[in-house]
Amino acid sequence: MFHYTDKRGYNAIASQPVWLFVAGQPPGGHPFGAYFTDLPPDSKNLANRLRLPRRKVKWHFEFVDLGDLIALPGSRGNYVYYSSGEYPVERQRQRNHGATGL
Repeated sequence: MFHYTDKRGYNAIASQPVWLFVAGQPPGGHPFGAYFTDLPPDSKNLANRLRLPRRKVKWHFEFVDLGDLIALPGSRGNYVYYSSGEYPVERQRQRNHGATGL
């Protein structure tokens, strides 16, 4: 599973031994939560598919999914998931993180 962010968000999350993804209210009437995707950084048209500004896909975190995230209602639920609250990821689930090169 992946979480994309900007440099400021990346620095805040990466500075902690347990990654903590903070929930928030996104625009467009989507549910309150912390958002994730199974689309990797090399996915075609990543920012457009996730409906994020390009600056928000320049940094990423990759972790092992426990199957506890909720699929977003609608067609984007095929690749966009969320947690209804803060989402901690302990070291043993952490895989990769850094610049996406996008």
